[in-house]
Amino acid sequence: MKLLALDTSGPVCGVSVLTDAGTVYECAVQNRKTHSVNLVPMIDAALDAAGLSLADLTALACVVGPGSFTGVRIGVSTAKGLCHGSGLKCVPVNALEALAAGCGDFQGLVCPIQDARAGQVYGAAFTVSGGVPERLLPDTPLKLEDYCARLASLGSRFLFTGDGMPVHRERLAALLGSAAVFAAPQHAFLRPSAVAALASAHLADAVDYLSLQPLYLRSPSAERNRRLMEAQRRGEV
Repeated sequence: MKLLALDTSGPVCGVSVLTDAGTVYECAVQNRKTHSVNLVPMIDAALDAAGLSLADLTALACVVGPGSFTGVRIGVSTAKGLCHGSGLKCVPVNALEALAAGCGDFQGLVCPIQDARAGQVYGAAFTVSGGVPERLLPDTPLKLEDYCARLASLGSRFLFTGDGMPVHRERLAALLGSAAVFAAPQHAFLRPSAVAALASAHLADAVDYLSLQPLYLRSPSAERNRRLMEAQRRGEV
């Protein structure tokens, strides 16, 4: 098994190569360059360092969301292009699940959150044992207060991770007190090796490039604006 994993769903751009020998390459960068500039050179570097070509791979893995609309599109489009050209299939990976998997085991709930702005988060909740996340809360865009209320009905100790964690840390501490635990910096971003590990356990879920689609929890603003304009033309608003 030889797997190339990609992630552009958040502020960190990541690439990893996983083989039967384990993780043989991992790189994650957060810099002033855009994911569209970083990603392809990172893929080339990963394959070169692992001594592999696309033809050697069993499959690709790609984080399909939720996350930044533009970031997710970059990753999914790149994966589609690579799969189209090589004939490979791609395993779609959920960003929040991969964030949970990258935190390691925790005695409580692992709560990955992404900042959705306007006081909202994209959040979920998992138990993690042996590095395997078990979902307790579906991916949902919620006001932070509503998200915390849902968590409180599921457990009593919560580990927060993801790019929404530093944004909302003070408010989370105020809402949940000592029940809120915050991931250390090295565990607070999506690890591309976690993406590869999750994908390796779900190779049967690999799809062709035509079936690979982004996972959005709400419509992009351009789509919402289009629907609003159409409703205005029909006199519905």
